[in-house]
Amino acid sequence: MLPGSRTAPATPRLLLREMTDADLDDMAALLGDPEVMRHYPAPKRRDEAQAWIDWNRRLYRERGFGLWVVVLRATGEFVGDCGLTPQRVDGVEEVEVGYHIRPALQGNGYATEAAAACRDFARDTLGVHHLIAIIAPANVPSLRVATKIGLTRERRMVVSGLPRLVRSGEI
Repeated sequence: MLPGSRTAPATPRLLLREMTDADLDDMAALLGDPEVMRHYPAPKRRDEAQAWIDWNRRLYRERGFGLWVVVLRATGEFVGDCGLTPQRVDGVEEVEVGYHIRPALQGNGYATEAAAACRDFARDTLGVHHLIAIIAPANVPSLRVATKIGLTRERRMVVSGLPRLVRSGEI
């Protein structure tokens, strides 16, 4: 896939699409939610949510992927974000799958469904054959999602001063 491509994965229940400035209210609510961000240093302020959108828009242009907004196909309701980002781990650039789902919609399998679609997109469209997820050790639901999409090898590391597990797998 060429950088700047506008294609994003989809599933029978979910549509994934590029973030725009019009998503700021939803993204600020998601990334500002203490429950969603409990495994991060702190929830994000509105200006940090805008920086998140800007970062992903740069990734779309430069890499052809990033984190995408996830919406319910049937209603267009905002679910969260999910996608692929470049991460440097032990001096090597890796592709990470990441996801954030609104608390009211957690437990419906949306994170697993969206992450699996992103895994398939990485393999089938981008030609990526190795994927990682960087997860707080206490984030059991996220660890389950990583396992369900085939990321089973695990190593420990410190990221920004915080302990993390890196789940990885060949895809």
